[in-house]
Amino acid sequence: MNRRFALILLGSTVLAACAPPPPQLGPDGRPLPKLYRISSADARRIPFRALDAVNALRQGAGARPLELDSKLSAAAETHARDMSLQNRPWHFGSDGSSPIDRARRVGFDGQLLGETLSETYETELETVAAWLQEPGPRRVLLDPEARRMGFAFYQERNGKIWYTLNVGT
Repeated sequence: MNRRFALILLGSTVLAACAPPPPQLGPDGRPLPKLYRISSADARRIPFRALDAVNALRQGAGARPLELDSKLSAAAETHARDMSLQNRPWHFGSDGSSPIDRARRVGFDGQLLGETLSETYETELETVAAWLQEPGPRRVLLDPEARRMGFAFYQERNGKIWYTLNVGT
């Protein structure tokens, strides 16, 4: 009997040690967000996860799926880094460039239909979901004329992430 009790006690202790710690709560009583740190392995997968998310939304809206475009992604990457340097999410580059200018610079041969941006600490999927809630970004994501998408991010050392998504024909 004592041996059985000791084994149950030992097993319970081991299981308790495996449980994750309770979340830290903020002043409002809600769990504090976790820092989303992007690893180099995740960095390669993120554009494809964003593409899959956008295409799922487009399918639900009856729009054709998009293909990831390396030139639009290069323009998006340049702008994500530039927004970090400017410390503000907006559509103009520090050199005065527009989204169309940046797409032309990288040799994009289609028509740029739209660009959407984010300054956040959230994942790419949370960011796409947030864009869907805003009329302007929603129009960009679901534009029926769009056929190609560029997606990029830049993460600062403090964890802040700057996302840029471009769509074009």
